[in-house]
Amino acid sequence: MAEMGIYETMRTLRAVRRLRPDPIPDDVLHRVLEAATWAPTGGNVQPWRIVVVKDRALKEPLGKLYNQRWIAYSKQYRGAIPASAPAEVRARAERTLAAGDYLGAHFGETPVIATFCFNPKNMAITDSKQDRVSVVGGGSVYTAVENLLLACRAEGLGCVLTTLLCECEPEVRKLLSIPDSWYTAAAIPIGYPVGRGHGPLIRRPVEQLTYLDTWGKQILK
Repeated sequence: MAEMGIYETMRTLRAVRRLRPDPIPDDVLHRVLEAATWAPTGGNVQPWRIVVVKDRALKEPLGKLYNQRWIAYSKQYRGAIPASAPAEVRARAERTLAAGDYLGAHFGETPVIATFCFNPKNMAITDSKQDRVSVVGGGSVYTAVENLLLACRAEGLGCVLTTLLCECEPEVRKLLSIPDSWYTAAAIPIGYPVGRGHGPLIRRPVEQLTYLDTWGKQILK
């Protein structure tokens, strides 16, 4: 297939939640996994591993765990949509929820679930003593996640970053025989899209997300 430009790949990397159960060729899957290994990490330690789950006997219980948490989460999400929101915004939210419902119902049928694990002992978590949620450790894991997502896009595969299974980490670790020193960071369902799949994104513009020199100072176009 023709190789995509990096900007086009990023610009069209949608969260694709409707995936076909068709198998992914081994060479395609290997390229996607190799792309993850190219990601930068602190000290080039690569304190992450991926459990590539293809066995249906493992995917089905993972799917049940995921769907239970999705049902609870989606109720909160629906309740948070303001009644005064414009019709277009509400319709977009309902489409997202419908796609999430589909993924929840079919999570266990996904051809591949890439479960990212990490070992905090191999990370320089420089914000661990701050009086807030620590996030720095994720910088040595989610770079690899993003590389994998971009590679999936380039290969025509659908994918989406999910973290709901982290809520039931003990069960996931037992199912996948993850050692005691390793924990879960994300589960990426991967498969060929049911429909259109990826496409143009809806995001806030640069001017709303960035500042020049100091917080709140507008950056000009």
